[in-house]
Amino acid sequence: MILDLPSTTTVQVSKKLVEVRKTGGAVTLGRVLTLVVCTRDTGNAEAAIEAANEASREHPCRVIVLLRGDEQSEPRLDAQIRVGGDAGASEVVVLRLYGPLADHESSVVIPFLLPDTPVVAWWPLEAPEIPAKDPVGRLAIRRITDATGAPDPTATIKGRLASYTAGDTDLAWSRVTYWRALLASALDQPPHEKITSAVVSGLKTEPALDILAGWLAAKIDGPVIRRTGELTVELKLETRSISISRPQEGTTATLIRTGQPDALVSLGRRETRDCLAEELRRLDPDEIYEEALAGLEKVTYE
Repeated sequence: MILDLPSTTTVQVSKKLVEVRKTGGAVTLGRVLTLVVCTRDTGNAEAAIEAANEASREHPCRVIVLLRGDEQSEPRLDAQIRVGGDAGASEVVVLRLYGPLADHESSVVIPFLLPDTPVVAWWPLEAPEIPAKDPVGRLAIRRITDATGAPDPTATIKGRLASYTAGDTDLAWSRVTYWRALLASALDQPPHEKITSAVVSGLKTEPALDILAGWLAAKIDGPVIRRTGELTVELKLETRSISISRPQEGTTATLIRTGQPDALVSLGRRETRDCLAEELRRLDPDEIYEEALAGLEKVTYE
């Protein structure tokens, strides 16, 4: 069910939410967090809402979507409430802010935060320079960005360290979770040898590969090279090597280990909804992500 509330107020929207819960059976007490989605791109809003809805099936929550309308117009708030099949396991409140009101997002969102539940802020595309100092970011204990859609993804993910505050993360990091798990599993086989070097190759504009290289650089005492080319991660050990390669648009990767037969493993690109759901599982600081950002300074680009 979708309810449109043009030219409204936060009080009227809150009252309508209560009314919807009474008539439709949506129970706020069942929500485990409030997810605030901040996007200025109206065209991207539906994709972000869909990803949040899918993630909410694992983490029932209230989703508040902040959109900016014409900033030159008179101050106005248009709202939309989505529940039931149009909201996954959540209730979605879409708030479009016009005129000077667009500069006061945090004031508009505060009345809709669920009491006694954590707040997570997500910027699907453009993110503030320092998320923790953004007015909405200050309300959140977890702040999720995504360098993938930035004009310069590599520069963006590299810049995350300077602005890092405990609770920050980026979906580029969760996109390589399975790659990291597969590498760790392959290394956890005898003989246990020291990694002497690593090469991460793939699309130049894929920040997930940059942060993967940063993770390796933070963990090994040896050179880590980031190249443009076929999607491959290769580790050189003292007497053997391990590599994982996959077609750019493929879903099956080949694991090659010295002295062992090649193995095919499922390793497709993760959808935004899956990455978002993963990040919502933990609300504590991600120290390994911070280490990977620091490791980017050690990566050599070719």
